[in-house]
Formats: sequence, structure tokens, C-alpha cells
Amino acid sequence: MKSKDFFFASVLLLTESDKCSILSVMRIPQHPTLLRRMRDARVKKLVAERPVLGGSLVQIAKHCGRPGCHCQTGEKHVGWYLTRPVKGKTQTTYVPQEILEEVQGWIQEHRRLKKLMAEIAELNRELIRAHVTERKRRGTRL
Repeated sequence: MKSKDFFFASVLLLTESDKCSILSVMRIPQHPTLLRRMRDARVKKLVAERPVLGGSLVQIAKHCGRPGCHCQTGEKHVGWYLTRPVKGKTQTTYVPQEILEEVQGWIQEHRRLKKLMAEIAELNRELIRAHVTERKRRGTRL
């Protein structure tokens, strides 16, 4: 997995090879019936348990710009921000401390659903491969 720095914080970006390494942990059976069972079990879990929010939380320290503020010479103001890509640029939204834990839960739920969808897609690809293999084994035309 790769990490890129935005605004003095790390953001996790999943590439296609990263998704493959995550899915490599999942043991994929060869038999179509088992593949369907695994897929159907994941489809049932594909219900959001709470609100969903895509993006990453980053902590940013910066100066406020007020003359005489302690941040000009000492400790900077620290805040939490939600970052997400929009049309190739990073959009940043301030997250108040009072709802930080709630927002973290929304992001975790988004990641859980995203992982489930990747697993379902991989199982569907395996079902297609199993179908083709079975047709070849039987000697019937595709």
C-alpha cells in the first residue's frame, strides 16, 4: 500500500495491486457452489450499519494569521480535516472535535463496505472462470 503526504499528514491510497494483496488473504474455493455461498454471505453483509463517508481524516497544524497569537512563535493550532479527491484535486473539510469519533465511524463503515464489494467482485470473477473451466471440461462449446 502506498502513502501520500497531503497537508503534513498521511493518506492511504489503494491501488489495484493493493486490492489484490488484500484479497489474497481471502481463501477462494474452486467449486462454483462454494463460490456462490461465499458471495451470497457477503452480499447479505452489504447493508450499511451507520452513515457512510468516503475520505481520510488528517490532522493539520497551522498558523491562524492573527497578530500576537501564540501560534506565530510557538505551538500551532491543530485541527482534524476530512480529505477526499474531487476531479483530481484534494478537497479538505474541517471536522469539529465534538463529532470526530462519529466521523471516524462513518469512514470505517465506508471502508468495510468497499472491502466487501471488492471481495464480491473477486468471487464473481472466480465464478466466471469456474464456468468457463467447467464448459471446457465437458467439451461443450462456449
